[in-house]
Amino acid sequence: MKRIMIAGTHSGCGKTTVTCAILAALKARDINVSAFKCGPDYIDPMFHRKVIGVPSHNLDSFFCDDETLKYLMFENGRNSDISVTEGVMGFYDGVDGRGSAHSVSMITGTPAIIVIDCKGASESIGAIMKGFLEYKQPNMIKGFIFNRLPERLVPRMKELCAEFKTGYYGYMPTNSFTFESRKLGLVTADEVQDIKEKISELRVLAEKNILLDEVIGAPCNPYPPFIEPKLHIIEKNCRPIIAVAKDEAFCFLYSDNIALLEKIGCKIEYFSPLRDEKLPDNSCGLILSGGYPELYSRQLSHNHDMLKAVRDAIKCGMPTIAECGGFMYLHEKMQLSDKESYNMVGAISGTVFPTKKLQRFGYVILEARKNCLVCMKSNKIAAHEFHYWDSTNCGSDFAARKSDGRSWECVHADNTLYAGFPHLYFYADISIAERFAAACMEFGEKHEKDK
Repeated sequence: MKRIMIAGTHSGCGKTTVTCAILAALKARDINVSAFKCGPDYIDPMFHRKVIGVPSHNLDSFFCDDETLKYLMFENGRNSDISVTEGVMGFYDGVDGRGSAHSVSMITGTPAIIVIDCKGASESIGAIMKGFLEYKQPNMIKGFIFNRLPERLVPRMKELCAEFKTGYYGYMPTNSFTFESRKLGLVTADEVQDIKEKISELRVLAEKNILLDEVIGAPCNPYPPFIEPKLHIIEKNCRPIIAVAKDEAFCFLYSDNIALLEKIGCKIEYFSPLRDEKLPDNSCGLILSGGYPELYSRQLSHNHDMLKAVRDAIKCGMPTIAECGGFMYLHEKMQLSDKESYNMVGAISGTVFPTKKLQRFGYVILEARKNCLVCMKSNKIAAHEFHYWDSTNCGSDFAARKSDGRSWECVHADNTLYAGFPHLYFYADISIAERFAAACMEFGEKHEKDK
């Protein structure tokens, strides 16, 4: 199984730009490519999908144990000619040895190419190279791509690579393609104007300046063995329908979460809280994903039929998972400013409001304070938070703890509800999906009998 990782020295060094350029160039060669993103990021995989036309998947060693991580890469990449994985933050950045691009590279045996942002540097680039090559051993670093490098410095970069006995894989000159950002990160791929033209520009630059044959041919060991996770499958004649919010306001979905529910036996039907008037017919469960509901607060508030449909579904006990943006949507009000607020679903008492800084950021371990929809009391779940918004009523049915000792209360949970800011990745604990699916099936059977 051929694979390569495009990692970087730090956030903002050009990993996504270089990865998308390589993906576009490989696709233009009619190479069947699968794409992955290290870490919990939602937005970078959207750009990958725009380039290659198929879902991109997350690989996160904080969420997953080694066996599950290897399984996910194999499962989602085995039918492609090559798998291209984009790193996260700096190559070595993680939490207690987990969650880093380095850890994913080592676990999956994936060769890594490091992107260096060369703007404003020349000889100091050598110090960066030497540091990354030697900082932690062993590592899977095979060489470097030099981003925003003046062409006149290319010969010197080749000399440095030869000096350090590592690979020169090309460079990217300064170009007009930039990823705009907002408080929550990059804008989504669908919001980038003329994205097809911009990706085409990146493809041309990659074909001219990146050594694509060497990237494809980077030395790669046989794929490591793994143990496939065991699933409890629902009987086919009892497939519960899961209504999943998916539109411009609710676009943060892990493709592996959806695929896992389908493997267990659920049927997924998407709907738009912005435009639809009701939930899909015969829905047995509801997922309100994260996203940017604050950008569409007026439209969401004016869709009274959908607000009522969601409120009634939760009131009658439909199993519901609402994360971050979906959690915000369930509140009574969304307050944009002192003078502007909008009514929302009202299933959660309280108001959500913007702040000027990240409120609770990064990986957390959630511990349940009671039995609930997604786990039993005292069970621990790996999750993550990333939001500038806050709530007057964050919930208190879980305790969230970070590796540095900080902790806080969060999440509204009972036998039919998980609603809070923390995002869940189902492969962190497959029983989350299994419990949710079982509750949805029970809800569907009960309501079928009541008809």
